[in-house]
Amino acid sequence: MAALTGEMSWFCCGSSWGPCGTAGHGACGTCNSGNRQHAWPNTSDACYAITRPDSCGISGMSRRGCGFQHTTTNRCNGKSVTTSIADCGPQTDLFCGERACCGGVCGTNRVIDLTPAAYSLIASLSSGLQPCTITA
Repeated sequence: MAALTGEMSWFCCGSSWGPCGTAGHGACGTCNSGNRQHAWPNTSDACYAITRPDSCGISGMSRRGCGFQHTTTNRCNGKSVTTSIADCGPQTDLFCGERACCGGVCGTNRVIDLTPAAYSLIASLSSGLQPCTITA
């Protein structure tokens, strides 16, 4: 997979942790807010049919299943975290054209949701959205 640039956000799943209450364990059944995990928009045909990143002009997003690891780099500070797929998401098509910037660096369209434990290693949870680059 070529590097993918866009926005990263965070979401809650599994056991309560930090700002999260107890939630479901995601499409893979293993998601927990306290783990280094993420949601990916193309984990299956069913997931892709919901998230529709192609509706935002994102083409060629690799199909990756539960447990596959990606490295997400915060383009604002250069910090990176490696996480494994534990859920389907974000629902990219609901956020087409959404833009997060820091200084002159921007990312457009939500392409990955990190658990709070993972997101907090590379950005403040209070930031909500950050521009990022994702590599396999």
